Amino acid sequence: MKNEHFALRSRRVVTPEGVRPALVRVHRGKIESIAVYEGTNDPSEDLGDLVLLPGMVDSHVHINEPGRTDWEGFATATRAAAAGGITTLVDMPLNSIPATTRVAALALKRSAAAGQLRVDVGFWGGVVPGNEDEIEPLWRAGVLGFKCFLVPSGVDEFEALSTADLERSMPILSRLGAPLLVHAESPGEIERAAHAQTVGDPRQYAHYLLTRPPEAEAMAIAEIARLALRHGTRVHIVHVSSIAGLAEIRRARAEGARISAETCPHYLSFSAEEIPDGATELKCAPPIREAKHREGLWNALAEGHLELIASDHSPSPPELKNRDEGNFLSAWGGIASLQVALAAAWTGARQRGHALTQIARWMSLEPARLAGLDRRKGAIAPGLDADLVVFDPDRRFTVHGSDLEHRHPLTPYEGRELTGVTVRTYVRGQLVYDEGRFPSPPIGELLSR
Repeated sequence: MKNEHFALRSRRVVTPEGVRPALVRVHRGKIESIAVYEGTNDPSEDLGDLVLLPGMVDSHVHINEPGRTDWEGFATATRAAAAGGITTLVDMPLNSIPATTRVAALALKRSAAAGQLRVDVGFWGGVVPGNEDEIEPLWRAGVLGFKCFLVPSGVDEFEALSTADLERSMPILSRLGAPLLVHAESPGEIERAAHAQTVGDPRQYAHYLLTRPPEAEAMAIAEIARLALRHGTRVHIVHVSSIAGLAEIRRARAEGARISAETCPHYLSFSAEEIPDGATELKCAPPIREAKHREGLWNALAEGHLELIASDHSPSPPELKNRDEGNFLSAWGGIASLQVALAAAWTGARQRGHALTQIARWMSLEPARLAGLDRRKGAIAPGLDADLVVFDPDRRFTVHGSDLEHRHPLTPYEGRELTGVTVRTYVRGQLVYDEGRFPSPPIGELLSR
């Protein structure tokens, strides 16, 4: 049953102003007020030293329903999110069938999601060749922004944009004030690298890494920044993986481009040097690079050159990862990580001296801002949705895919020890996850702009 009014106390409440002892009052799904920890008479539960975090907002998730629900669906993805302290997801316009490139496809998405959601879910629309006339209708229908690829996406129904396509679509996006999320790799550079690597063992990660060099990311970011400057378009670079890409982002900002960027837990957790041959569960695009790139990404987060961390949860059935064959070139490129994204990011952040306030910014506030949801989501502050996570930042656990709520158990985090356990998750004041249990029916809402 829905609890209309309650309060939680913690000695460590993570607010936009910092971490402090506080009492958080919740009324009808909203944060009513934040009071001092002691000296109030409110009936409340005392969490002690457990941390109270704002619910995480994951702005980069491939849910794949309808059409490829056997890869991942709304029921399993939102269970995994709730178990991992994520209270809001924004679904990418691929790999579902149809892709969310038309209003009719968005309606099918919403219909498929109805009644299945454990957390709140919004949608990005897609920009593909020839759908310029659908951009404004999708925006009016409530998508939170748009996504495009500059290289083949891996699925036939979501084609990459050429420079000419971008010249047609970006003025429309600018007029609407809609952000464009970009998978930034240069197709020419990818083709050149692939031709240069015709000889090699496809089981070797080093061979795959050479087929998608950092220069491809840097060149694509430079091109999209040039167009963004010309048209005044707000652009966001997804899953930045390299130091070279970071340099282009800094240059674009210095020139006045409206550009933001993210990275992902797998780029912050793994390095190319440690990936065994045949370990295709670690294949993604852009690829996980050497440790120097990983540390560069952490530094860029700390310095504000990267705004946020998003999971880029892109699972598939295990057979598409070709784990038995171990062929990196033919395996599906995507990382399954939704439920462990918070713990993975916190594990790496803590090791480098970063605080929970930074995690809350990178994984809650900034993704909410990107999606235009920061008037409702992204912080523990009066008037916002009571999306709350009770978090034990010191407890360690070992990842076993069979314990995860994702549709498929294959994950690159298998056997890895992480720090930080989601104890409870509240969505708009309703308890949706409680130490392995899902005590309420699906109560997630469909979010619109």
